[in-house]
Amino acid sequence: MSVDAREWVWEHSSSRGTARLVLLSIADRVPDEQCVAWASLSSLVERTNASRTAVRDALTALAKSGELKVLNHLQGPQRTTVYRLPSAASWLAKVAAAMQKDPGSYVEPPAESDPVPELDEKRLRRHGIWTKEGAESDPSRRNPTGAESGPSRRNPTPRHAGIRTPQGTESNPQNRREPKVNRKGSSSGAAVTPASEWQVDPATQTWAQQQGHLDRLGEEGLAAADAKWRVHRADWKPRSAGAWAADWRSWIAREHAQNRPNSYAPPGSGAAPASGMTRAEAHTAALLAALDEPTGTE
Repeated sequence: MSVDAREWVWEHSSSRGTARLVLLSIADRVPDEQCVAWASLSSLVERTNASRTAVRDALTALAKSGELKVLNHLQGPQRTTVYRLPSAASWLAKVAAAMQKDPGSYVEPPAESDPVPELDEKRLRRHGIWTKEGAESDPSRRNPTGAESGPSRRNPTPRHAGIRTPQGTESNPQNRREPKVNRKGSSSGAAVTPASEWQVDPATQTWAQQQGHLDRLGEEGLAAADAKWRVHRADWKPRSAGAWAADWRSWIAREHAQNRPNSYAPPGSGAAPASGMTRAEAHTAALLAALDEPTGTE
């Protein structure tokens, strides 16, 4: 039905310039032959690409000409202004009546004497248009431009009336004294333990065997390296099991076997890194191993 409303604007409206664009924008939203549509001032500004002042002036001019009427007692979604094109509604009713009598008859052009059909407000509800509560009956009290800057008539919401969850969200607890989860440094909420309580998991034991560290150090040497690691990590802050496992593997990878020379060549010697380690990890392990080796100057 918006096609018929737009056709009336193109063929019979006397509007010009911005007023014509505004009228076309409203006609484009007409859902049925009653020629009623809702539109906000901001949407008309965007669709016509005109300034806010120009759109307001156009709405005032259209209201004075009678080609556009503001239905003050109605409102659209989000309390938008409701408009009607009465002349277009009159023309469509005239055409429908003539076509019902004789589909091939000639329809006279619109005239000021053509009656405007009565508005069926119940049919408008399906299009999101409803009657305002406590609406004023005097149309002169409403700004014809449909400006959205006027104060709201609704009672303000009292303070502390919002709905809150009884337990609070996980990231923002209702009790301010409760610690928030997933804070920085919490390892995404994972449980943390000190190094003395961390136990070598089966995956780490398998790693030590597959990488040859168990054969290289022996069971006693591996146990001694583990005990040494726990002594050096006794003062460290608690970490997650995954963090301790990664640190323990790095320690074991650079640990020397008893009465055996350093198995890692220093950086730049061209020796290949140990199995399971990148070149950078091998260089770091060699540096740390050099720090642990006796220099003869003690």
